[in-house]
Amino acid sequence: MDAQKVDAFIMANGKFFPDYQVAAIRDMLLAADDSKWSMLQVMQFKDPTICLIISLFAGSLGIDRFFIGDTGLGIAKLITCGGFGIWTIVDWFLIMGAARDKNMQKLQMVL
Repeated sequence: MDAQKVDAFIMANGKFFPDYQVAAIRDMLLAADDSKWSMLQVMQFKDPTICLIISLFAGSLGIDRFFIGDTGLGIAKLITCGGFGIWTIVDWFLIMGAARDKNMQKLQMVL
């Protein structure tokens, strides 16, 4: 892919991925075929900040985990009322990283 396209993608979507992965993402995109560009433009990534806000307000119901696609964990969190509150508090610190990891997995599936 063209370096300008790759840099534009990283500038627009860098906040959706872990910081330590950005260089690897750039290398993967540079090595990718130009036919992948149209797929990359329409991809929707989960915003880690929105995940944190959801976790703060409805984390005990597991909605934050449902939002990022962890259905099993969302159901477990819903049944246990957020792990009796403990899991909810732990997720306040972990949910942004989990959202970024899910976005990275989604990008790797496309490439």
